[in-house]
Amino acid sequence: MTTPIPNPGVRRPGNDPPPPRGILELDHVYEALGHPRRRYLCYTLLEDTEWSLTDLATKLAAWENDRPEHEVTARQRERAYVSLYHAHVPKLVDEGVITFDDASETIAAAENAAQVLAALEGMGASVDSTQETHARSEMDDEGR
Repeated sequence: MTTPIPNPGVRRPGNDPPPPRGILELDHVYEALGHPRRRYLCYTLLEDTEWSLTDLATKLAAWENDRPEHEVTARQRERAYVSLYHAHVPKLVDEGVITFDDASETIAAAENAAQVLAALEGMGASVDSTQETHARSEMDDEGR
């Protein structure tokens, strides 16, 4: 009985090597971008690679409530802040898209940010063009 010689050009399920450490698998990209608030946060990284969580919460609450940042109520900001702090920021930290500094409460782009941001830009307006436009806009002077 002869043993078949494996064809090195054929990939077999389960035998694929894991992607290089610097490459985020597609499922992880989709997971990172799977919620509108995470997409919004990622869109903001396209304009500025470091944000305070309070500024992000204000900006997000303004978009969700269709009002300028200076008109966002403390309750609206707090709801966005809590959601970002407890759910969305940790998810993006786990995926290596952002880093979070507890002391200063700032986020910054991490090692997988470029891949996720490239995917987000590739999806562009097909996801939500108003979200992208708002997230990439500057905060109004009274919002900071």
